[in-house]
Amino acid sequence: MLCALAAVGALETRTQFDELIASKAEAATEVAVPTDDDVTEFPVGPVTVDGSGSSLEPIDPALRTESTKDPNVPWVFPESSGSPWSDQDKSDGLLTFRGNPTRTFYGSGPIPESPQLSWTANIGCSSSAVGTESKIWCGTGWTGQPAIFRPPGQTNGWWLAVGGYNKAVNFYDPRTGETVYDRYETGDIIKGSVSADPDGFPLLYTGSRDGFFHIVAMDQDEPTVLWKLSADAIQPTKWNNDWDSSALVLEDFLFVGGENSRFFIIKLNRNFDANNNVIVNPEIVFSAPSWDDQILADVGDEEMSIENSIAISGDVVYFTNSAGLVQGWSIKGLESGVEPERVFRYWTGDDTDASIVIDDEGMLYIGSEFERGTARSRELGQVIKLDPSNEENPVVWSREANNGIDSGVWATPALYEDLVIVSTNDGRVLGLDRATGDQRWVLDLPGPLWSSPIVIDGVLLQGDCDGFLHAFEIVPDATPVELWEFELGGCIESTPAVWGGEIFVGSRNGDFYAIND
Repeated sequence: MLCALAAVGALETRTQFDELIASKAEAATEVAVPTDDDVTEFPVGPVTVDGSGSSLEPIDPALRTESTKDPNVPWVFPESSGSPWSDQDKSDGLLTFRGNPTRTFYGSGPIPESPQLSWTANIGCSSSAVGTESKIWCGTGWTGQPAIFRPPGQTNGWWLAVGGYNKAVNFYDPRTGETVYDRYETGDIIKGSVSADPDGFPLLYTGSRDGFFHIVAMDQDEPTVLWKLSADAIQPTKWNNDWDSSALVLEDFLFVGGENSRFFIIKLNRNFDANNNVIVNPEIVFSAPSWDDQILADVGDEEMSIENSIAISGDVVYFTNSAGLVQGWSIKGLESGVEPERVFRYWTGDDTDASIVIDDEGMLYIGSEFERGTARSRELGQVIKLDPSNEENPVVWSREANNGIDSGVWATPALYEDLVIVSTNDGRVLGLDRATGDQRWVLDLPGPLWSSPIVIDGVLLQGDCDGFLHAFEIVPDATPVELWEFELGGCIESTPAVWGGEIFVGSRNGDFYAIND
């Protein structure tokens, strides 16, 4: 059933959110250490799948961990948009692509004023097939944002983890660039952004082009895979078996999409064994296709992959696909066994790989590509603001952002005050009025701009494909003023991470960089 989504009661949720922030000052979150001795070998549990009728054997009930989610509190406070995930009682750090469930947290500044190279690490290159041909891939690519988090079992210091085109997750000390942990090697390159566990469990979550989504323990002598989800686990599928989506973990549930064109919800059942080593006993509790009969008819092909990272606001999960089908699934009651229900559907008209970003009112901001040249994408344009509570006409505004076929938007938009900032494949950075979509300003840089814009303390950070990183001061009612440009080399497709006043980003030239004052 497609129903209008009423905004969560603003006063009630604002009060709950404010109370949660206040409670952070009073008590630190502790991770319980259960005493279960038994470890099973990666069981997979029951599945609900639209259209396929697939099912898998459930795990032993004794291995399940009980949910502690308060049913009266939304999964994600809409008011938390733009805030650090740690404000929602999660671990400190930049833990997933764009930092929080609404994909709107960019890191901790300040942006360096006089940038200099702090350290460089060589990611290197490897070969990976594109169709039937082998291609050399170097460094890090789209989206490639590193995760920054506390070292396992420690409350001081930081680790940085970044997936690379060396077919591995690479672990560095962000202060020195020293390798702090062995690489975790997958069977193929890693294009997306890794996620660190937000509840303090020593777990890392990563996709790969090897056909598997990986859950990795970081509390052993070397990174150790605990569980892998095959792209072929649930049928039917479409397109391919890559995993580019940066996973979200909330209340022991993992949310992720695959280029197999399926959306998954996995109950992790995180725990510790008798030796105090982290374990998981995952159950796929829900999976849905990214397509329906209507979208197949509308586009006339089967390119339906989910390459964007799942976003959540209130009690609704949002994602889109390579056909531009935006879906919202209610997860209210999921922790009690209530089956998710699709509550929002909208077609952008074309491939939408950029992640949906959500503001504090629950509005969705979407950047789409212009590949098929459909009549709908010509009519709507490539930047769209949607109000999912308006069932009849969710489009608040839309505008064109293409210069012909194979153009449009690959980078995820950024929100800053009353602006939405969008980087385009043809090298433009658009500053749009969030309320009306009117263009306030435009910057021209060497494209393609696949690196997503970052805004911290009024400074816009943008990488280009000539290998330069640019910083601009956002000023009222005027075009941003360039503060500096810093040459790294190669093409910067990856999204930078900013933490503690340092910038961390990889390039397609094979190297990874740290920049500070």
